[in-house]
Amino acid sequence: MRKKLKEKISEALSSVLPITVIVLLLSFTLAPMPIGTLLLFLLGAAMLIVGMGFFSLGADMAMMPIGEQMGRKLGGRWKLIAVAVICFLIGAMVTIAEPDLQVLARQVPAVPDAVIILAVAAGVGVFLVVSMLRTRFNLPLGPTLIALYTGVFLLSIFVPNAFLAVAFDSGGVTTGPITVPFLMALGTGMASIKGRDEDNFGMVALCSVGPILAVMLLGLCYQSTEVSYTPFAIPSVFDSQDVGAQFLQGLPDYMKEVALGLLPIILFFAVFQLASIRLKRRAVIKIIVGIGYTYVGLVLFLTGANIGFMPAGYYLGTTLAALPQYWMLVPIGMVVGYFIVAAEPAVHVLNRQVEDVTSGAIPQKAIGLALSIGVAVSIGLAMLRVCLGIPIYYLLVPGYAAALLLTRCVPRIFTAIAFDSGGVASGPMTATFLLPLTMGACEALGRDILTDAFGVVAMVAMTPLITIQLLGLIYQRKIRRTRDVTQAEEREIEFVDEIIDYNEEVEL
Repeated sequence: MRKKLKEKISEALSSVLPITVIVLLLSFTLAPMPIGTLLLFLLGAAMLIVGMGFFSLGADMAMMPIGEQMGRKLGGRWKLIAVAVICFLIGAMVTIAEPDLQVLARQVPAVPDAVIILAVAAGVGVFLVVSMLRTRFNLPLGPTLIALYTGVFLLSIFVPNAFLAVAFDSGGVTTGPITVPFLMALGTGMASIKGRDEDNFGMVALCSVGPILAVMLLGLCYQSTEVSYTPFAIPSVFDSQDVGAQFLQGLPDYMKEVALGLLPIILFFAVFQLASIRLKRRAVIKIIVGIGYTYVGLVLFLTGANIGFMPAGYYLGTTLAALPQYWMLVPIGMVVGYFIVAAEPAVHVLNRQVEDVTSGAIPQKAIGLALSIGVAVSIGLAMLRVCLGIPIYYLLVPGYAAALLLTRCVPRIFTAIAFDSGGVASGPMTATFLLPLTMGACEALGRDILTDAFGVVAMVAMTPLITIQLLGLIYQRKIRRTRDVTQAEEREIEFVDEIIDYNEEVEL
């Protein structure tokens, strides 16, 4: 166990170190940082590394097995109505427990907090049912997504502009570090009954549509432009004692948030274990230990990200935007985006699942590279939007149009991976570093934070849909053009051919 934990922490170190070095270089050159803020960031980075290591091990030991076991039971011979009700309850309760949902509710004061929380939770529950029905009745993901996002953009025409950025960002409430591994594993468990590889993915993609529609419908019902945000203030920190006090003060809040976030999953697993799964004692003990690792890891990770990374991101944004060459926000943002996605805890879960499902035919490095390029482009566009005041509609509409058109000409498994990866990439690091970075730049340039800063989560969720599907297109053509191959390449082609049926699943 200790060996595995060391390996996970080593992986986390290689993921977090690049963004740490970039921030340090900026603080020593273009954006000199107060020593207190720098100390917060460095201690936060250390907590991220340890926390990600614990979380990654806990996800392997508990979150993934729990989701897969429950998914297998739900994908079995139970009555459809019973499965639909259970899926709705799982989606709704897990979403209500997400800490990010409380933040979202406070951004829309025109709508009572309880109303928006219940509406978004219901939206996720409904689309978890839709995802289950898609798997059970073998419905293709591409046409389903085209129909849903066509409806989303048609509805957005009638929604007040103030709600649009918040609505598209709200898809991030289903992409928390607790929810994503569980939903991906749930989808894998359901797909194992049908035996179709592409059905292992797509559940996160469909569930992300629910919050967007819920917030838009609330915007139509309340017909108000009253959307707000909580102004960010960099804490006053002067020495190492103040740094420690900041983390100790925030730690209990994140301990409570993570406990509440894990509670619904634990309760559902306990019910399934007693009623249907009946795992052996040793397996249950392993899952309990894994839940403990997950809890410790998420507490450390979220505390480090929120208390350590958020002030650094906001300060860098305000300082870089105040430079005469404020256009440098675009290339710097792209570099930050390229490396920061590796620090998202759920990204590692997705990469491992892709490699496992495809028997190594789609390697982790390829998915990781496509994700990094996608997020780099998204942050570059987000910073360009801040600098020039470009409406988010001008980027989201063509971006999603391109992503949806690509679903018609790439292997289905790449479409499913791509739309799941959009949700995975827009996780806690986006909310705690990239969003404050954009907010700080907006404030320094005198832009409207609600219309120009909000929407960065939606941008991060959109671009990987394109880059990973382009990876699938390149991969497909590379395989097709291969003539003289070595034995190793022949084995790779056989693995991919098991996943991709070029005669039936690819439409050109």
